[in-house]
Order: sequence, then C-alpha cells, then structure tokens
Amino acid sequence: MPAARRSPGRSARRRARTRRRRLALTLGGTAALAVLGTAGFTLLHSTAAQSPEAGSTTQARPVPPVSESPEPVRTEENPPPQTAPPQTAPPAAPQVVQHGSGSFTTAAASGTTVGTGGTVRRYQVEVEDGINIDPKAAAAAVQAVLADKRSWTADKRNSFKLVSSGSYDFTVKIASPDTTDKICGAGGLDTKGEVNCDVGKQVVVNSKRWLTGSPQFDGSLDDYRALIVNHEVGHRIGHGHEDCPGPGKPAPAMMQQIYGLKGCTANAWPYDAKGSYLSGPSVP
Repeated sequence: MPAARRSPGRSARRRARTRRRRLALTLGGTAALAVLGTAGFTLLHSTAAQSPEAGSTTQARPVPPVSESPEPVRTEENPPPQTAPPQTAPPAAPQVVQHGSGSFTTAAASGTTVGTGGTVRRYQVEVEDGINIDPKAAAAAVQAVLADKRSWTADKRNSFKLVSSGSYDFTVKIASPDTTDKICGAGGLDTKGEVNCDVGKQVVVNSKRWLTGSPQFDGSLDDYRALIVNHEVGHRIGHGHEDCPGPGKPAPAMMQQIYGLKGCTANAWPYDAKGSYLSGPSVP
C-alpha cells in the first residue's frame, strides 16, 4: 500500500517550529553564560581585593563627616568677614609740672672731655625734683649735644667735661616753669614761664621747652633740646644773640628761634657738618 503523502504546508510549519526551539535554546544558554561570567568576575575581584596575598591596593579616602555648621561659601556677594586691625593708643602727651619742689638732684653721671680746645669747661646737670624728668637721662642728652662735632667744640677753643662732683664751671639746670622764672628773675631776666636763661653759673632750662619743644621749630624734639643747650652754653662762652642772615638760610643757634624764624630754616647747631660757623647779624 503506497505511503500517504505529507502535506507540503504541514512540513514547512514543522521545520519552522524546530528552528525556533533551537534558537531559543541557543540564546538562553548565551545569556546564562553571561550572567555566570559576570558573577564569577565579581566574586573573583572581590576575593582578590580582600586577600592579603593579592598585593597592595589603593584604598579610597574616608569621607569626612559633614559638619553641623559648614563653612559658608566665599563669593563676591559673601566676602569673608574683615578683621579690624588692633587699635594702637597714641603716645601720651608729656605732662608739664608747672611748679616743682624747688630742690634739685645732681645727675650721678660723668664723662670724658669732649673737644680739643684748650679751655676745658666742667659742668654738672641738675634736675628739679617732682617734674618727671630723669637726671641721668637728661645728663646723657646734654653730653651728647656738647660732644657733637657741630656743637661749640668745633671752635677749637672750648672743650667740655661732664662731672657729678667736685669743682665745676657751670650747671645745666632743668626746672619747672615757675622755678625757672624764680631763678632767672633773681638775675633780672623775665622768662614769662616759657623760655630759658643763662644767669650766674647756671644754664636754666625750662622743663616745658625740654618736654614739648617750640611751636616755631619744625625739627624733632631732640634737635630742639640741642638748640636749647647750644644757645644757652653759647651765652656761657661769650656769644650774644644773632638774627636771621636771609630767607632760606639756616637760623643761627644764637637766634631766639622761639619768637619766629623770619624766613630762615630751623637749625639747632652753631656749626655745620664741615665746621663752618652758621652766623647771623648781631642783635644789639
């Protein structure tokens, strides 16, 4: 009996179903292998990182804890706060004691002879008690002035020596305004509580001028003290008052600069650095 013929359409459909089953198996196996491969790689990498035999590994930096009060972001709209500089108190103005005790302390200080002149003038420095001026510091200041090459030693005739005891030729005496007026008035001079004088064996320095200078003198306080010493010691060695020699020129040390400079420039020294005398017209 002849075999029955298969329908062509049925066979085609059967072959299509077979191909679809094979394709599904192939794709499923590939996906499974991919999953297994990924899991295996992850497990292997994790094991290697944790194993001490796997060598050193770079460790991640720990994340710092978040501050409860984080620093504000600095921008032009939010600049950092400005810290005010520390306040420096201005120097206190020197206190001038109008009326001292009337008694004096001689500075316990002495020095070598300054200058090459044949006439050596010995002097002491005395400071009135209670006027807040240190006698030893004052003596050092006076000595520095007379030792300067621009002072009276430049005349090659006079030398000076600071002494604290024994004989002396004159005293540099720093006194309160009232005491200055009293001492100078005894010699017939009116200092009006403002200026200095040379009387008898005494160069009397008004403490007001020593501590505050002069409103007419635009140099330093040290320079004005030098002017006081040079002017009054200049009287001691025979110099009289002088006037301004001309506009723009240095005022002579023997000019009464406290009363105005008359066009001259303030100057504390009788000689310049080259040894030339800074003179002016004599005042009658």
